[in-house]
Amino acid sequence: MFGEWWNSDSEAVINQALQNGGGPNVSDAYTLNGFPGPLYNCSQKQNETLKLKVKAGKTYMLRLINAALNDELFFSIANHSVTVVEADALYVKPFKTNIVVIAPGQTTNILLKTKPHPPHSRFLMAARPYFTGTGTFDNTTTAGILEYYTTTTTTSKDHNAPVIRPTLPPINDTAYVANFTSKFRSLANEKFPITVPQTVDRSFFFTVGLGTNPCPKNQTCQGPNGTKFAASMNNVSFVLPNTSMLQSYFFKKSNGVFTADFPTSPLIKFNYTGTPPNNTMVMDGTKVAVLPFNASVEVVLQDTSILGAESHPLHLHGYNFFVVGQGFGNFDPKKDPAKYNLVDPQERNTMGVPSGGWVAIRFFADNPGVWFMHCHFEVHLSWGLKMAWIVEDGKLPNQRLPPPPADLPKC
Repeated sequence: MFGEWWNSDSEAVINQALQNGGGPNVSDAYTLNGFPGPLYNCSQKQNETLKLKVKAGKTYMLRLINAALNDELFFSIANHSVTVVEADALYVKPFKTNIVVIAPGQTTNILLKTKPHPPHSRFLMAARPYFTGTGTFDNTTTAGILEYYTTTTTTSKDHNAPVIRPTLPPINDTAYVANFTSKFRSLANEKFPITVPQTVDRSFFFTVGLGTNPCPKNQTCQGPNGTKFAASMNNVSFVLPNTSMLQSYFFKKSNGVFTADFPTSPLIKFNYTGTPPNNTMVMDGTKVAVLPFNASVEVVLQDTSILGAESHPLHLHGYNFFVVGQGFGNFDPKKDPAKYNLVDPQERNTMGVPSGGWVAIRFFADNPGVWFMHCHFEVHLSWGLKMAWIVEDGKLPNQRLPPPPADLPKC
């Protein structure tokens, strides 16, 4: 479990940032299963480092979860390669790698095949951020130690044994991230079949990125040029309502809660990954997009260069989706769909929109209800980089949104 150590109250950190309009303070350390590891001055004690003790000649499955708030991470075990077998709880065609990339909200299962004989060394398992934005970030490295049992019952007591460190990519190595994510493929076999939408009933094009809101009167703000930082999809910065959207939809009392007019494409077209427009202001709103039951849906998510191109891990509630295409620059609706993988695309629930690029996803809208789709960076989520889908009921009883349980606490 990749996480973070905060000396401050993380809720107070984001509340302060939302008040002053600037970027939030960053975490004080990353952690592996709660331990910062030996590379931090505050964590030099032996019991403050995760130790993974293994036997030679064995295969271990490691379940990786990125629970950090705002950072994608590179992860590597020194002098060992691993085999990726699963992503977001779905099997993938196995592939070997020395370095794993994992975004907040993502899970990845890897197989670690240990060396045939116990080596006279220990090995760091290290993680540090992948970052392409323009703000501040926690530029530190968390680590655990991989140790071999020297017999079937004991591990090496030699704390002087050399500790070998892995080599991780540069902080902003987008090329490595793109190469890594392109290796994921669904099994798509007889035992684990997939059903990829081959045609599209509803097509959407969403820009994702940062922006600004004006600074309130009689206040000094710390965002760009005295504004407040914001984030948006199709330039709509989502405002959470005071009433449950799911309940208001079910009871047909949506007036004053949300409107069903989320734009299917940007209202103003521009060179999304080129020179950004002078006007970076967003629109605030609580808008949803409505989908008929079982419609086949395609969404192209396009990063923008407004206030800096940046990777955005997009997460969809209530669904898995197929990643049918991705690339850099502006999406070309005439040329890029011809390169889609509709045979064995990766299926998952959280996918990084490439920095300065785009990703295309498809899914069947077969789960009725109200479902969020949002960036999994907590700061971008707080700034409004989210929207909601309403998936309408089908005709059969098991295709309809059930009523709230009788004991549901009132909001």
